[in-house]
Amino acid sequence: MQEKKALNIAVLDLRKLENSVCDYFIICEGNSNTHVSSISDSILKKALTDLSDKVWHIEGKDKCEWVLLDYVNVVVHIFQKSFREFFSIEELWGDAKILKIKESNLNE
Repeated sequence: MQEKKALNIAVLDLRKLENSVCDYFIICEGNSNTHVSSISDSILKKALTDLSDKVWHIEGKDKCEWVLLDYVNVVVHIFQKSFREFFSIEELWGDAKILKIKESNLNE
């Protein structure tokens, strides 16, 4: 995500929540369909080459307004800003511990 300049990266720790669908949500934004596609392609490649982890399920790659990459225990959401605001996942899972990744950390 960081290599492709994803914006507003957040990690939601769902492990202590009852009936959570996975252990973590990782959420970020892209500026356009192309940017969202580039971020998702990068994650797919990195997970496979660096972690030997294949994605279990993909949603939204056709329009790239909101792409969901399901790795079973970790679900990655890559949104365009308006879709992130509309679906408001951070608010829906408001009891989760949220770690926001500051953009200033991207170049460290």
